[in-house]
Amino acid sequence: MTAPELVVHRDKELMARATAARLITKLVDAQAARGRASAVLTGGRNGNGLLAALSEAPARDAVDWSRVDLWWGDERFLPEGDPERNVTQARAALLDSVPLDPARVHAMPASDGAYGSDIEAAAAAYATALAAAAGPDDHAGVPSFDVLMLGVGPDTHVASLFPGLPGVRETDRTVIAVRDAPKPPPLRISLTLPAIRSADEVWLLAAGDDKAEAARTALASPDDPATPASCARGRTRTLWLLDEPAAAKLP
Repeated sequence: MTAPELVVHRDKELMARATAARLITKLVDAQAARGRASAVLTGGRNGNGLLAALSEAPARDAVDWSRVDLWWGDERFLPEGDPERNVTQARAALLDSVPLDPARVHAMPASDGAYGSDIEAAAAAYATALAAAAGPDDHAGVPSFDVLMLGVGPDTHVASLFPGLPGVRETDRTVIAVRDAPKPPPLRISLTLPAIRSADEVWLLAAGDDKAEAARTALASPDDPATPASCARGRTRTLWLLDEPAAAKLP
């Protein structure tokens, strides 16, 4: 298990800009080493704030965006183009402004897509896509993502793995359908902890005083399914990126 590292920024705006710069460096380094890079995006205010900061970063064009694979940690099971879908928000914040290869943008299925309302089939299809992209040296049947980003909820949820729901304890599947999520919409698709832990680096983002108790609890109780954020870790690095209000209750 990689021990978590903490980086605390003055405020959420500085955190977003600094994390954007960190992500640019990570992607450029991966491309220099292997000719390509992969990242798992997160939604929510911190994930979208990061993407907006990345869109405005002068160094963003140091990345060869045509050689970046993008995946998602979770998605709201809503129709294509719904403004609440993470991919819709990501396109508005960044993706539509950089020259990505559309074949390398791996959005999770929508509720009006090829699988219709069958959320179990939609989740299984995303697991199949991940497995197809995995190489012989990768882990858990998914690609070894260079970086996987997760927003931390006030209840310590990450992706759509919520405290008390069975998905936190999933050990076999890499992608699951989530029903009865405690925040709307109730139907979601999510990576599981085995898929999350396949990433080289996992970055957990928390900004705002409403995240302070979640950060304190997760960091005080490592690998506790009651606090899903405490179970998220990377193979070589686990990085918590916080602003001062979110870090206010840490020792």
